[in-house]
Amino acid sequence: MPVKIINPILDPILNPIVSRLSLYIQLVRLDKPIGILLLLWPTLVALWLASEGRPTWSHLLIFGLGTVLMRSSGCAINDYADRDFDKHVARTAQRPITSGKLSAQEALIIAAALALISFGLIQSLNTLTKLLSIPALFVAASYPYFKRFFAIPQAYLGIAFGFGIPMAFAAVLAHIPWQAWVLLVANVFWAIAYDTEYAMVDREDDLKIGIKTSAITFGKWDVFAVMASYAISLALIAYVGYELGRGWYFFSGIVVASLCALYHYRLIKERERMACFRAFKHNNYLGAAVFIGLICDYLF
Repeated sequence: MPVKIINPILDPILNPIVSRLSLYIQLVRLDKPIGILLLLWPTLVALWLASEGRPTWSHLLIFGLGTVLMRSSGCAINDYADRDFDKHVARTAQRPITSGKLSAQEALIIAAALALISFGLIQSLNTLTKLLSIPALFVAASYPYFKRFFAIPQAYLGIAFGFGIPMAFAAVLAHIPWQAWVLLVANVFWAIAYDTEYAMVDREDDLKIGIKTSAITFGKWDVFAVMASYAISLALIAYVGYELGRGWYFFSGIVVASLCALYHYRLIKERERMACFRAFKHNNYLGAAVFIGLICDYLF
């Protein structure tokens, strides 16, 4: 009985707040955490390698939260930049800005606020890490516009998604060894693989509106390009592990990741849209396999 009396009073106040909050969550994709995980796995791998398996809790907290914040900020910027394109794509037509439920200005404010909070997180880190945050922010903010003229924007996305790698090494070692740059290149090829799978879902819509994607650029060679990118990425990660003296647990993780890639081939070879989307989402397990293998290698 008390609930029935209170609800008529609170509902007019709480419902608009909850509804607005739900729109903000959709804007920054917190309801779709796959993007966060695709950033998080390579960053965690870099932290573990840089610290020789003993990252500090402060580094884990800073880079974990920073990954969530910067990915969320990037999503808000992306939706702002693509607000006139998304309405022509079935999968994105109901996004908060495109559908008119949120204003473009709100997206910019949210993106800026999240980026500032992220920058505040790294104030306890060394100068080199702070300096690296500047190009990291630039790449993340410029990606939505870069894909309008670059034939393979997924490569640029790989840099944006992988900037946590050199930053992690810089935070731990106060310098960036060559292995960090090799891992960044590996992340670029991984991004080309999984984001081409993602682009294969929207290929027909993207052709109509003139957006450039790797799925369009590769054309009939799209499946081959995806598998070649997986092979190069995993080979580079394995090479770094070998150079840093990692053992068979680590390489077992690489083998499991390779099996994930082969499973993706089964999904994408017919170029069926939803199967390609499943392959994209399954990359979470590929990244996790590499990371778990690395953890086990240091533990055992």
